[in-house]
Amino acid sequence: MATAARVVVLPEGDASAGLPSLEVQEVRLPAPGPRQVVVKQHASGICHSQLHQMHRPRRRPVLLGHEATGTVLQAGREVGHVAEGDTVLVTWVPRDAARASAPPTPAALEVGVGCAVMTGAGAVLNTADVQRGDSVAIFGVGGVGLSAVAGAKVRGADPIIAVDVDDAKLAFARRFGATHGVNARQEDPVAAIHRMAGKPGQTSIAGRPVTGVDFAFDCIGHKATMEQIVPACRPGHFGACQGGTAVLVGVPHATVELNAGEMLGQEKQFRGSIGGSCSPDRDFPMFLKWHAEGQLDLDALVTARYAIDDVNEATHALAEGRISGRSILEF
Repeated sequence: MATAARVVVLPEGDASAGLPSLEVQEVRLPAPGPRQVVVKQHASGICHSQLHQMHRPRRRPVLLGHEATGTVLQAGREVGHVAEGDTVLVTWVPRDAARASAPPTPAALEVGVGCAVMTGAGAVLNTADVQRGDSVAIFGVGGVGLSAVAGAKVRGADPIIAVDVDDAKLAFARRFGATHGVNARQEDPVAAIHRMAGKPGQTSIAGRPVTGVDFAFDCIGHKATMEQIVPACRPGHFGACQGGTAVLVGVPHATVELNAGEMLGQEKQFRGSIGGSCSPDRDFPMFLKWHAEGQLDLDALVTARYAIDDVNEATHALAEGRISGRSILEF
C-alpha cells in the first residue's frame, strides 16, 4: 500500500551561489519491498553531512537525512528485526536497525543516537578504546564532539580537554564531562594541550618530559584541526611504550600534511573512525541506557528544534555556527 509523505528535497544544480534552498514536497511512497520498511518519523537530525551534500554539484534531486526516530508503518515480508508499530531508531550504518527495549520518551530526544552520538561516543569507545585514566583532547564540540566528551567521561578519561573557537560551546562541553577548555582562536591549542596533559615522571627518548594526550579526536575535519591532532598527542618511548593516537572523526574537507618523522620517531598513530566503528544492535541500547542512567544528557544535546517548513532556516543556522549542540526537525 502506498503512503503519502512530505519530504525535504535538495534540487539538482550546483552550490556556486551559496547554500541552496531545500524544497518540501509531497510524494507517495510505494509499498515496501521484501526487505524494506516504511517509517513515520517523529524527528530527524540535521547533520553537517547534509551541508557537505548541499555544497556539492548535483545532477539529480537528492533526499537528505540519515538519523531519525519513528514508528514502523509497514514492514516487508522478509523483515524480522522490527515489526509494524515498533518505535525505532533510524541510522545510515549498513546493519540491522536497533530495536529499542522500550519506546523513547519523548521519542525526539533519541534522534541523535543514529549519527551524532554513535559517531562521537563510538569513536571513543570502539575506535580508540579509551580506558580509565587516559587523557583525551576533542577538537570541535558540536553534537558529535559533545558525544565524544560524554563517551570519554563514561570511560573515566582524565583530563578531557575540549577545543573549540567559541567560549560558549566550551562552557557547554563541561556539562557533558569536559574538564578543561581551550579556545583555539585565543591560543595555540597544541601548546595548551601539552601544558595540561602528560605522563608525570616519564621522559621521551630525547630525554624530555612526556606531555600531550593519549588520544586526540578531530570532530571537525578541517585542514588545520586534522594537522593539529597528531602533534597534540604524547610521544612514545622507544622500547617502552607507543605514542598517542590521533583519530579523525569529522568528514575531511581537504588533504593534510603529516610529519612522517614525528610519527615514526615518536611512534604516533593517525587513524580514521567512520560512524564511531559502531554496530547499532550492540551500541544503540547501550547509549539509551546511558541516557536513562543520567550519563548522556540527550535532552541537553538537542539545542534547537524546527518544523519541516523551517528547514532552510535550520540549515543556515547550522552553517553559520549558531547551533551549540544538535538541531532537529520535529514532525
